[in-house]
Amino acid sequence: MPIRVEEPRPTLAAALAAADRPLTGMWVCSGSALVAEICAGSGVDWLLVDVEHGPNTLTSTLAQLQAAAAYDVVSVVRVPWNDPVQIKQYLDAGVQNLLVPMVDTAEAAAAAVAAIRYPGTGGAAGNGGAGIRGVGAALGRSSRWGRIPDYLARASSTLSLTVQIETGTAVENVEQILAVDGVDAIFLGPSDLAASLGLLGQQEHPDVLAAVERCVAAGRAAGKPVGINAFNPERARAYAETGVAFVSVGSDVTLLARGSEGLAAVLG
Repeated sequence: MPIRVEEPRPTLAAALAAADRPLTGMWVCSGSALVAEICAGSGVDWLLVDVEHGPNTLTSTLAQLQAAAAYDVVSVVRVPWNDPVQIKQYLDAGVQNLLVPMVDTAEAAAAAVAAIRYPGTGGAAGNGGAGIRGVGAALGRSSRWGRIPDYLARASSTLSLTVQIETGTAVENVEQILAVDGVDAIFLGPSDLAASLGLLGQQEHPDVLAAVERCVAAGRAAGKPVGINAFNPERARAYAETGVAFVSVGSDVTLLARGSEGLAAVLG
């Protein structure tokens, strides 16, 4: 008899709703399942496998999800782009928590929502549903190859979608983006935001901090969590105090780079 899988793991949205403090996370960018497993057991609340900037593929992402599954950590995957074909592939591989980069408008956010929903499982009555996700669950890990009962009907409840706000245009449209049904959270990228404002490398500039504050306030007003990237511990704490719900505080590759530099300097 095959093992019946009743439910995938809790989503990032569920973890944020249950949390009584900001959740600490980190990037895993090396492409290594072994490194991902080491980080998964560190005590952080969530990991982000980065396919946008890291040397990851669908295959390496799958291996990292499998390695992290043994630990009490929420795994998130950032896809390279808001592309329904790529999103479909990562969802079918079992990604439950998706981070979509460079979402500048409500229309782009709605497109990401449509990419994660099957037809007929969302949207206005009479239009067949908002979803465009191709139906191939029986072939994929997402349904555990057909072992999750009623997966097609329940798939949306097993997923969470976070869209990334990282340009001045996105900040101007943040209230409309947050209002899109199916967007569970937004995540702020201060580095790209600074660059888009003509302040490349100046994440601490007052204009960047003001944009962050606007987005946090908008998230609070909409009742949706806001996350942010903050590899500086003092800045991470400051963001948490302003009401940010989840913070990325480092990455596997930067920890290795800085740590190895420290070792090299021991006798230097």
